Amino acid sequence: MANTQSMCTSFMGELMTATHNFGTAPIRAVTTADTFKAALYLTSATINAASTVYTTSGEVSGTNYTAGGVTVTNATPPTATNSSATAGVAFFTPSASIVYTTVTLSTAFDCVLIYNNSQSTKAVSAHTFGSQTITAGTFTLTMPSNTTTTALLRLATT
Repeated sequence: MANTQSMCTSFMGELMTATHNFGTAPIRAVTTADTFKAALYLTSATINAASTVYTTSGEVSGTNYTAGGVTVTNATPPTATNSSATAGVAFFTPSASIVYTTVTLSTAFDCVLIYNNSQSTKAVSAHTFGSQTITAGTFTLTMPSNTTTTALLRLATT
């Protein structure tokens, strides 16, 4: 078992059915953007492209960590660009770092699953990092710049 960084395959298909809404001005019948969450997973878990929904299996547990993780700050709508000089790219990065405050997680973890809490906890993407443990500290996942080459989520045409 191992966690693998990837956009979830089910998420890519669900984009075509407008299941997920990262935007602040939704087109769907709802009037607000969806709520996305970030859950942490043990190094022994199997979170990857085949993940379809949030699961408690392999999720970390510890002091001040709530099952399901934390809410992802989603104040920046997705952006898309397309020009004759470059391929089309749609991209999105949460507008703030993902922070787990004053947690103790003594079993090694190395993955975060971003999932859509508004849409039956459907998985979006898995992101891996070096194995961590933390004792009574704040664990922060610093978000990359929201650009065509560095955004957390990027879809490109070829």
